[in-house]
Amino acid sequence: MRKNNSQPNTRQEILAAANQLVLAEGVAHLTLEAVARKAGVSKGGLLYHFPSKEDLIKGLIEQLNAQFDGEVGRQLALEYAERRAEAELEAGSWLRAFVRATFAGNKLENDWLGSSAAILTAIATNPQLLEPFRKSFAGYQQQAEQDGLDPALATIIRLAADGLWLAELFQLAPPGGKLREQVEKRLLEMTHSLAKPPEGTGGAETGL
Repeated sequence: MRKNNSQPNTRQEILAAANQLVLAEGVAHLTLEAVARKAGVSKGGLLYHFPSKEDLIKGLIEQLNAQFDGEVGRQLALEYAERRAEAELEAGSWLRAFVRATFAGNKLENDWLGSSAAILTAIATNPQLLEPFRKSFAGYQQQAEQDGLDPALATIIRLAADGLWLAELFQLAPPGGKLREQVEKRLLEMTHSLAKPPEGTGGAETGL
């Protein structure tokens, strides 16, 4: 018997409609009625998937986390495939995947940056809804610190990638074109050239 995929598709259509609504018209226009109209479903159909506005916002945040984590995993798998003859990935592999995933954001078919509408909505509605997102970033920071590079410099690279994402999200003079490509290239080069200092050195200073 053929599996009915209508419910998962409807859920994704509702989330896509909510994203588009926030980005096009602003957080103030995010209502269950407006999202239902934009998604082409009844309000009852929307409530089946998201019983409240808070549940809808949680769904947006979960989608954003899943999209970005999926892209990091894809980038890491590509690097692993390139180094399949080696027993382990080299230092900085996860951080390179994180940087590439961030810079790939506006090139993806299902642009995860668009799901950042969830952040705008959560901040305006209930900052506590950002807790799953905070946990994700705590995990990213832990991964960066354990990626075989100097933890402080790995953190600088992670924060630089985060800064690009926020600059593009809020249109705070984000770099474009060739400059954007050069920034990504330099960050990736740093992950190759930086090495974690030996334990017991007292964290000797390293120049960028």
